[in-house]
Amino acid sequence: MLQIDESLAIPDDELVERFVRSAGPGGQNVNKVATAVELRFDVAQSPSLPEDVRTRLLARRDRRLTDDGVLVISAQRFRTQERNREDARERLAAFVAAGLHAPKPRIATRPTRASQRRRLDAKRGRSSLKRERTRRDWD
Repeated sequence: MLQIDESLAIPDDELVERFVRSAGPGGQNVNKVATAVELRFDVAQSPSLPEDVRTRLLARRDRRLTDDGVLVISAQRFRTQERNREDARERLAAFVAAGLHAPKPRIATRPTRASQRRRLDAKRGRSSLKRERTRRDWD
């Protein structure tokens, strides 16, 4: 069971782990032992995710999400299989936790009259400076 927060947990039977040979550190060990972890989680079909969280996660533009809505996390940062497994699970938990909270809607505001005046004054000043450069006689 992967605990995301106090209200959400993902059961282990929804996670698919595959162990492959790593390209990272490990010396000769790298050629013999499958230490890298490929963790797959089906975001689109998961019964443990609330619907609003699912839609937020699927709407993210993340290259780890496939077209079918499966999140693929590859972990090969460490030398041992167990550390890579923990790393992949932590990254999955962070990904799902990012979709738990709805983003605050942006409230459209208008620029203040003073800020508009400052912007236009700066434009007039820059314009007059450039105009003065062309009027000078360099005799």
